[in-house]
Amino acid sequence: MKTSDILIIGGGIAGMSAAYFLAKRGKSVTVLEREDQPGYHSTGRSAALYSETYGPKIIRKMSTASRDFFLTPPDGLTENPILTPRGVILTGAPGDEGAIDEVLTDGRANGANVVALTPEDIKKLIPILNTDLITCGALETDAMDIDVHALHWGFIRHFKKLGGNLVVNADVNAIAKTATGWQVTAGGETYNAAIIVNASGAWADEIAQKAGAKPLGITPKRRTAVMVDLPSDVNAHGWHMVSDIGEGLYFKEDAGRLLVSPSDATPTVPHDVQPEELDIAITIDRLMTATTLKINRPGEAWAGLRSFFADGDPVSAFDPDVDGFYWLAGQGGYGIQTAPAMGEYAASLICGDGVPDRMAKIGVTQDALAATRPGLGKPA
Repeated sequence: MKTSDILIIGGGIAGMSAAYFLAKRGKSVTVLEREDQPGYHSTGRSAALYSETYGPKIIRKMSTASRDFFLTPPDGLTENPILTPRGVILTGAPGDEGAIDEVLTDGRANGANVVALTPEDIKKLIPILNTDLITCGALETDAMDIDVHALHWGFIRHFKKLGGNLVVNADVNAIAKTATGWQVTAGGETYNAAIIVNASGAWADEIAQKAGAKPLGITPKRRTAVMVDLPSDVNAHGWHMVSDIGEGLYFKEDAGRLLVSPSDATPTVPHDVQPEELDIAITIDRLMTATTLKINRPGEAWAGLRSFFADGDPVSAFDPDVDGFYWLAGQGGYGIQTAPAMGEYAASLICGDGVPDRMAKIGVTQDALAATRPGLGKPA
């Protein structure tokens, strides 16, 4: 029987960032990962971008709170920079002017460098775009690509250096409450801990039920990505990422090709999700509508799981009814770009210290991430 202060279920970016910050606080932590490698389902399939204008309001705040960690990570966390320059252009169709204005206003309020663009400006930056469908836009100049592998494994390596224990092939079979906390059976072993952190992504409600907690209504959703070859006369090197404000399509240059997604969010069940032919066809159709490109044959495609609660915001909080059970789930597609702040926030609350001061100063509240807020528990 193995005993820790804290047992984290899920070795993706959410679980490992929390594990790292908890270990830094001197807690003994064990992370249980159901697959043979951490980050298999969501973290490892993310085409992550760091943006302070992307996502719901609490996500934007947590992204801002993650900025300093990304720019100046702890010594030795990674060999190379976590962020590399990219920039992101948000395009607006007729009727989207208010949404673009909100991005400009909120982004600047958070300290992001965001500038308004006309259709003509956008055409100069991304010549293949069909700007007849665009009325307005915004450019976040400081948006960056995130080296997901470097970040995730940086957390893992440092967590282990701090004495943390990561166990793979540890699918949770049973969870029982004890006089001193919890007993968890996983991968043929038994683990004891005073606190459980539920960072199991798409499986969060299943883990909650095993622990006797009420499910909060998490919904896994499929997201598709497709690689597309560019014509020989199109040089996309240095292009910003492009996304429409309604999140119906995004694309970015990747090694001379385009990585394209229809920003789909198709409800599904927790499983090893794969791309579907219809979603690939929709991706190509939307790309050809939005640009001057003609695509005869798409390249490789993949899909990942992004898990949401009904209101679209994550939960990072103790369960209101089950002592010692902490929810860290529902990051949607924003788990990578918010990982440093979400991990630090979770560690602070688990240790009883409340919202870190620097996050409170930019408006992060416990209510925004609470497991008791209105809207949870309803189907997404």
